[in-house]
Amino acid sequence: MIRIEHLSKIFQSGAEVAALKDISLHVHAGEIYGIIGMSGAGKSTLLRCISLLEQPTSGSIILDGHDMNTIRGKELQQLRKQIGVIFQGYNLLMQKTIRKNVAFPLELSKMPKADINKRVDELLEIVGLSDKAEFYPSQLSGGQRQRVAIARALANNPKVLLCDEPTSALDPLTTRSILDLLVDINKKLGVTIIVITHELGVVRNICQKVAVIDSGTIVEQGLTADVMGNPQHEITKLLISTAGGR
Repeated sequence: MIRIEHLSKIFQSGAEVAALKDISLHVHAGEIYGIIGMSGAGKSTLLRCISLLEQPTSGSIILDGHDMNTIRGKELQQLRKQIGVIFQGYNLLMQKTIRKNVAFPLELSKMPKADINKRVDELLEIVGLSDKAEFYPSQLSGGQRQRVAIARALANNPKVLLCDEPTSALDPLTTRSILDLLVDINKKLGVTIIVITHELGVVRNICQKVAVIDSGTIVEQGLTADVMGNPQHEITKLLISTAGGR
């Protein structure tokens, strides 16, 4: 589904800063894949490169056999629709209703209005917010706002859903409900999910596989049970100990 090969990202800000160094990952279709690391490890930069919000300095991002770094124009626009992104801060349009927020990417795609309304109704039902369609983001809880963000990210029927710290601002009960929703979406819609997080509990609860990133480098990866049950790298051991053991 997604194959990342030797990906690097260097920022030029006076001196060169290597945010990502020779990253290689293979995420299979239908997986929930976790990428975990401490703050500043390079997690969000990696997500932004996968979604092409940042242009990698070198390396390849291959989606369904297409190298996204070599495609341009309308073909790239169509390919990017296959990737939905859930941002850490929700990124909702505060002056628009929930319905309008979810409809926004469909309006950009020039979908007919009747089809947009039908699709928005489907999405709001999936995330459990059918009764909140005419509310505004300010009237919703943090968990409900995240559900709106999930619905919007699913609008164009993406094959891949990228989640940037999807539960970092939520209480434990709401976190559990959002994780359950992501698992349900994965099972029912067959969407491949990549979760960027610093929370070990998120990885343990929903991710079949995990990669540990530190200082822009993948230091350990594999089945979640194997990596977390027998950590090889010091940063993985630190993440486990910080989270309260195994």
